[in-house]
Amino acid sequence: MTASRIVVAAIVALLIVAFFVFDLSRFVDVGFLKSQQATLDEYFHLYPLQTVFYYFVLYVAVTALSIPGATILTLAGGALFGLFWGTVVVSFASTIGATLAFLASRFLFRDWVQRRFAEILKAVNSGVERDGAFYLFTLRLLPIFPFFVVNLLMGLVPMRLATFYGVSQIGMLAGTIVYVNAGTELARIDSASGLLSPTVIVAFIALGIFPLIAKKSLDLFRRRRALRGYVRPKTFDRNLIVIGAGSAGLVAAYIAAAVRAKVTLIEKNKMGGECLNTGCVPSKALIRSARFVAQLSRAEELGIRKATAEFDFADIMARVHRVIRTIEPHDSVERYTRLGVECLQGEARVTSPWAVDVGGKTLTTRNIIIATGSQPTIPPIPGVDRIAYLTSDTVWELRELPKRLVVLGGGPIGCELTQSFARLGASVTLIEQADRLLNREDAEFSAMLVDRFHDEGIDVRVGHTALEFQASTDGAAGRVVCKHAGGRTTIEFDRLLIALGRKATTTGYGLEALGITANARGTLDVNEYLQTRIPTIYACGDVAGPYQFTHTASHQAWYAAVNALFGTFRRFKADYSTIPWCTFTDPEVARVGMNEQEAKERGIAYEVTTFDLDELDRAIADEEAHGRVKVLTVPGKDRILGVTIAGAHAGDIIIEYIMAMRHGIGLNKILGTIHIYPTFAEANKYAAGVWKRAHAPERLLRVVERYHAWRRG
Repeated sequence: MTASRIVVAAIVALLIVAFFVFDLSRFVDVGFLKSQQATLDEYFHLYPLQTVFYYFVLYVAVTALSIPGATILTLAGGALFGLFWGTVVVSFASTIGATLAFLASRFLFRDWVQRRFAEILKAVNSGVERDGAFYLFTLRLLPIFPFFVVNLLMGLVPMRLATFYGVSQIGMLAGTIVYVNAGTELARIDSASGLLSPTVIVAFIALGIFPLIAKKSLDLFRRRRALRGYVRPKTFDRNLIVIGAGSAGLVAAYIAAAVRAKVTLIEKNKMGGECLNTGCVPSKALIRSARFVAQLSRAEELGIRKATAEFDFADIMARVHRVIRTIEPHDSVERYTRLGVECLQGEARVTSPWAVDVGGKTLTTRNIIIATGSQPTIPPIPGVDRIAYLTSDTVWELRELPKRLVVLGGGPIGCELTQSFARLGASVTLIEQADRLLNREDAEFSAMLVDRFHDEGIDVRVGHTALEFQASTDGAAGRVVCKHAGGRTTIEFDRLLIALGRKATTTGYGLEALGITANARGTLDVNEYLQTRIPTIYACGDVAGPYQFTHTASHQAWYAAVNALFGTFRRFKADYSTIPWCTFTDPEVARVGMNEQEAKERGIAYEVTTFDLDELDRAIADEEAHGRVKVLTVPGKDRILGVTIAGAHAGDIIIEYIMAMRHGIGLNKILGTIHIYPTFAEANKYAAGVWKRAHAPERLLRVVERYHAWRRG
């Protein structure tokens, strides 16, 4: 705590202590007020301005310090100044005092509370930023909630000062009038608690419900305004239309069919989308073949003198497509038709909040889900349009292994494909503009991957910015000119693979005409229920963001489908509290929650526990004794903030941590769980053991040590 905070805290503490030590509470009692009413009335008539000033300052001080007495002072205001002027004076004094308490709480405690409970407060902060004024207004209308508690709590969350003051001024007015009016008839009041009769409490509750009704009314107004100008069909052909049959679209359609809704799924290309046809499935099939070739080169590590393999790159790519064909039935038209989904092939165009055109026919529906996925990002670098470049969508068309391959982009896609092509015999140069690969991960894990790439002969060029491409006569080969700290470098290639991530597919199907356009991040704006600005149109998956993972798309699809079908009765906010991912390089790099660099950027306090896989028996036996488990926890506690694992099977090992974070399980519970020996999953238990040893109760252990010494005689 800074010196200024210490001084302010000390002053506040001294004033509060003085209030109780000198028994000042006796002056804020109904009995005392009634006994002194005549004296106070006489003083007010002699010195009206002074009385108002002293009263105002006293009221502000009592409220700002959050000490008992505000209710009695409010009664006194009515008794001294009457209903009108009493209400005016009390209203401003109480609001100013409440605001000072709000500021004191914010100054003294907000930073610490936000750091200490960062993960818990994510949803609270989001709710306050979005609907904080409504929440505060409701609480101000219900004096059964202690106002001083509201003042202090609101200081801990990101509510604007002006919002707090304005809402408090208006929200407390009803209660102020009730108490000031009671004060005008002070003689018949025996105690402050007697004011809250059942009738008054019911009235306050009715007032408290008012802002909730107002919010619902505002939501209804916004909905009607968004739909104004469109003709709503009297009846609907369908309950739901889903545009896009990738991971998000398939799950949304499946859920709708499962609850017996009439649903139509529209796809203009291939069922299964990017994941099945050009993403997760083919890339993992290629990685498996490349890993087998790499493992043969390590035969001596396993006691095998020599192991070789003959292969043709075309055969490997043929296997990749065979894997796709094997999985295709899972996402096929036939399967989804059997499940009750109407599957249509063609280009969809949204023509109204309730209508979609496809194949020259207009379909009406109560709700629409946009799940159109994403496409590779192509940078506007001079000359790139003259290169027959490859992307993560088109690389699967190759049948001949490039001799010299340049990969532009050091993110997950670029790293996975770089290592696979290098292991199959290509000379690969990886160009990354940032100063390291996988720059969303902690630097130590990026370094592990770079070391492995270097060992495998991959030319890694971090800190290199591509300035220009120069194409050869055939358009496939060429050179790239890069800028870096040492100057400029020209790198020649036979093929270029652009792997700079993917951008959401937000255009081409009529949304622009409805005013639904991409935001600054390139995705469609959706609210917490995954609705776009048109309340009947939802979006999920890559097109909605903020994550571009198959499992996140499926996760969002549940919320979009359920809210679209049952939102009239109950809506669910999309939950992003525990989103995991994995880069399937060798070593794999998997993460859930925050890592160390994120914790530092956000100013969140944390402890780090690490366990190196070179100590794990199973890793040693498998000749995979490299990598690390890194766990971030709340200081002094076993609650997990985030985990990163690099090593063999990291994507499988991390599942235990995902479940632990999702269900609030700490490291102590993981330590107390039996893990099969020998497995890679034991790394989780050993990491928990490292944390436990670091938090051993040393004083207790010293006492126990003396006890054992005494027992030995």
